Amino acid sequence: MRRITVAKGDGIGPEIMEAVLQILEAAKANIEIDLVEIGEKMYKAGHTSGISKEAWNTIRKNKVFLKAPITTPQGGGYKSLNVTLRKTLGLYSNVRPCKSFYPFVNTKHPEMDVVIVRENEEDLYAGIEHQQTQEVVQCLKLISRPGCEKIIRYAFEYARHNNRKKVSCFVKDNIMKQTDGLFHQIFKEVSAEYPEIKTDSWIIDIGAARLADTPEIFDVVVTSNLYGDVLSDIAAQISGSVGLAGSANIGEQCAMFEAIHGSAPPIAGKNIANPSGLLRAAVMMLNHIGQQETAEKIKNAWSCVIEEGIHTEDIYKEGISKQLVSTKEFTTAVIDRLGNTPKQIQPANFTKGKVMQVPIYKRKPASAKVLKGVDVFVDWEGKDANKLAHALQKLNNGIELTMITNRGVKVWPNGFEETFCTDHWRCRFEDLNGNQVPQSAIPHIMSKAIEEEIDIIKSENLYEFDGNKGYSMGQGQ
Repeated sequence: MRRITVAKGDGIGPEIMEAVLQILEAAKANIEIDLVEIGEKMYKAGHTSGISKEAWNTIRKNKVFLKAPITTPQGGGYKSLNVTLRKTLGLYSNVRPCKSFYPFVNTKHPEMDVVIVRENEEDLYAGIEHQQTQEVVQCLKLISRPGCEKIIRYAFEYARHNNRKKVSCFVKDNIMKQTDGLFHQIFKEVSAEYPEIKTDSWIIDIGAARLADTPEIFDVVVTSNLYGDVLSDIAAQISGSVGLAGSANIGEQCAMFEAIHGSAPPIAGKNIANPSGLLRAAVMMLNHIGQQETAEKIKNAWSCVIEEGIHTEDIYKEGISKQLVSTKEFTTAVIDRLGNTPKQIQPANFTKGKVMQVPIYKRKPASAKVLKGVDVFVDWEGKDANKLAHALQKLNNGIELTMITNRGVKVWPNGFEETFCTDHWRCRFEDLNGNQVPQSAIPHIMSKAIEEEIDIIKSENLYEFDGNKGYSMGQGQ
């Protein structure tokens, strides 16, 4: 008997979770349940994170968490509990299968069967943001070698475990050469360890376009957090409905399973919500804990209901659907078909007796790290980069001003008057001979800037790692 944690959530959450729990019980899933309260009620009770210490303890003890959608109150001061759960529990891998069920669910892509594997902890979702000047705010995009390697290796292990044939990498490394460049580089390194699996790489814009247009050319897609968030909703929607998709959030110790849709307050309590997304998440949970036979029984019963045209309002379509049903009626229909096998939808056939194992990340040897200069970011309201350069050259002290950019575009030396500039300037100081820069040179620049009344709002040291630049060039440099 496996003990799991369950949260019924907000909005339609309690209705669809009750449906799923009834089906799990009818299918004789070998589980025991600990209920916890999270979400809107906890926010309003004064828990600013939306979760109590007791709930955290239960989730961490059981290691497996089945969660209905929750509501984050509007307004400042409230952080997304979904993001908090994923990051606090180390749930680095978000797995979202998106398969079409044509001709029983309306879709333009009858052959679609794609799994989006999304990095879940870093990227822009670190949520590190600052307003630096009157006109400019920043959000830091954090991409780490461990984060990349863990998610990419997970994608290949998932493909191997589930007999998938290809893994595709989605990046934007033609522009973000350091962050997305690292992701792509590690994809190439890891893929060499899986020679039996085909690979390809796509720039995110054209890759997303092809996913929306011809999803049948993809099998498993691995990508970073923001891209994966967008892609997985696109993939779910074009497969038939976001309401049909479930997801798994997998870490080295804990796992969380949820529908990908929200809490949908406008339809809460109306008995019309589709429990399919959460039910399919529960099927993923059963697979995760080694109860594949029960997972197959539930998945096949659900497929029978779908192919018989017994549909809730969100997927009901005249000429395709046969019967419009409520949440409770849909639940009863699934339970009545436990033990049945679908006639046209491919029956579930999960790998039995084997739980997917992903190797623990091992840190790489440290690179040779050499300081080559510093970028200082200046709040300056003027528009003439030559005037700013004249002021900044007073800070030269063995390392000299070599470039100024505005919003990434080089505006000094030899900038164009047509370039629009804000009040946020990146100013690069380097040794003109390419030599290593002493650490003492950087605080000298800062103290001299204070004397000259130059407002430095942040700085970034420029390093080489094993002789390779760890910083970007200016656009137009």
